[in-house]
Amino acid sequence: MDGPLVIPPVIPLAWDADPEVATDAAVVGGKGDPGGALRAALETSPAGAPALRDRIVTAPLPASVASAVGSGYDSLGSGCDVAVRSSATMEDSSAASFAGLQDTYLGVAGLSSVLDGVRRCWASLYNDESVAYRRHLGMPEDSLAMAVVVQRMVRPRTAGVMFTRSPVSGDRSVVAIEGTWGLGSALVAGDVTPDSFTISKITGEITMRRVSSKGRLHSFIPNGRGVTAEDTPADLRDAPCLTDDEIRALAAVARTVEAHYGVPQDIEWAVLDAPAPPAPPADRIVLLQSRPETVWAAKTGPPVAAPKARPADHVLALFGKPQ
Repeated sequence: MDGPLVIPPVIPLAWDADPEVATDAAVVGGKGDPGGALRAALETSPAGAPALRDRIVTAPLPASVASAVGSGYDSLGSGCDVAVRSSATMEDSSAASFAGLQDTYLGVAGLSSVLDGVRRCWASLYNDESVAYRRHLGMPEDSLAMAVVVQRMVRPRTAGVMFTRSPVSGDRSVVAIEGTWGLGSALVAGDVTPDSFTISKITGEITMRRVSSKGRLHSFIPNGRGVTAEDTPADLRDAPCLTDDEIRALAAVARTVEAHYGVPQDIEWAVLDAPAPPAPPADRIVLLQSRPETVWAAKTGPPVAAPKARPADHVLALFGKPQ
């Protein structure tokens, strides 16, 4: 990469790891569930999820947590607009993909709204879809935890996702990029068919490009007014949302992130408008999130047989013959 990797400032908000504290409702408010009665009930039936969500949303935050959030929010800038994002312990792993099943709130301003967003993110751990997915995978309810990331908002010209292996074929020699104008929430919500690009990690060649008609545009409006969705201006609708230089710069970021984690990644990114004078594409890329890629990771298993010195040894092994 030619420039620094930009990551929006965040509040590092962690839930208390002490199990006795983390289940004491008097200390941790709605997140606590003494005896685990409600959470245990979810093991056999998801019917208790609404009551658990309501309990978390309506209970006041413990004073120590509210104070930590308030101090962190002040450090980002007085009254600044933030994204309040959920990140469950079982969400960002190669074994499961909870992406989109828990809540995220964009364009939040003011401490009271931020604290409300934190509670709602915690409550979304028990969204009906999340509970059903955990039951499908056989995940126990008593080992769950939810972190909340409070991240300063950016106003991207373009945003999207990229994968450090092909989501279609599993090819690890390419980076697959999808993007749209404005916020990536338009892509996540399914409001647009994104532009798609594939670039070789080896040669840097853009081997596939598909520019779609992007009918909707999500924009971030400052000062706590949140996100708006409107028709994409006619001059942008059928135009590519990324230049070739931006595509190559994004691919370089993707390779850096993959090298850091050591496994294929699913990455959220944004590209800011070029200032005057224009900055290089690498200086305008913002890395929003990275998690392990799950689709092909789940299909990649151990070899069905140990390698043999000679091909004939595999045949002999089938008949239990010495090799």
